[in-house]
Amino acid sequence: MTVAEFENYAMNICVTIFMVWMGFIIWKLGKESGGGKWAYIALSLALGLGFVGFIAKIVLVEFVLKGE
Repeated sequence: MTVAEFENYAMNICVTIFMVWMGFIIWKLGKESGGGKWAYIALSLALGLGFVGFIAKIVLVEFVLKGE
């Protein structure tokens, strides 16, 4: 295994763990905010857009651009 391969695997694993941790934080903020269902939905959408962007980047780079 080369250094570049190790860095790629480590980055994907660490970012996945970070995303799960951030999901827990979003859930906890929604629960403790006392704003009800709509506050939780707003938090999930606003803070979850970063997750969507990161996953879209991975899909774009791995599957679309490498196919060329």
